[in-house]
Amino acid sequence: MNRRVWSLLPLVALACAPEAPGAGGVDGREPLAEAQAASQEPSGAPGGPRVVFLGTSLTAGLGLLRLEDTWPARLAELADSAGLAMDAVNAGVSGDTSAGGLRRLEWVLREPLDVLVVELGANDALRGQDPEATAANLRKIIEAARERWPRARVFLCAMEAPPNMGEAYTGSFRAIFPRVAQETGAELVPFLLDGVAGIPELNQGDGMHPTPEGHRRMAANVWPSLEPALRAWWDEQERP
Repeated sequence: MNRRVWSLLPLVALACAPEAPGAGGVDGREPLAEAQAASQEPSGAPGGPRVVFLGTSLTAGLGLLRLEDTWPARLAELADSAGLAMDAVNAGVSGDTSAGGLRRLEWVLREPLDVLVVELGANDALRGQDPEATAANLRKIIEAARERWPRARVFLCAMEAPPNMGEAYTGSFRAIFPRVAQETGAELVPFLLDGVAGIPELNQGDGMHPTPEGHRRMAANVWPSLEPALRAWWDEQERP
């Protein structure tokens, strides 16, 4: 296990119950052993910026056997390879909507963070929730993070609604992410599942949750956005 990757799952489970598993088809209970996740506490002071990933089962790694196969863990590997080590904190919870993420945000923000990566909205879309309500929740999450940790950089992962929701809904849903990013000053990450969604060999049997290789591709999608932030953090540490 990469010592720079750990999970907040046990803490947020105590803080509040997640959204009802399976309600929208994206999320359910974690096959990833909760006992294993509970052991993923930070060991010592690994160094590097503390990067928190607030998300759904796509972040938590539903269906994976190892926490190190999730895309936040793969990003930590990319960071190590680039000499930009980071302390990756996986705060993904299966079944979470944007409203659920907002409810548990206080727990996530209790410890200092340098970067917050928000991956929320997939379950909102699958449940046909009002895109404007999702946008409001995402906006509140970003604003609360900035208020609590003003120096933190916030990234918002763009998500897509499934095509069967209809063109009007998918268009409205797609539009909220660049708009919220522009309104809040958050940094927009292109569609997280680009090159993964709809590709059978990169998804598990349910067709919605990526395989380990799919998570590797997701990390590659995020890395061009995150890498400059990590480099800026390390450059700042080196200044006299």
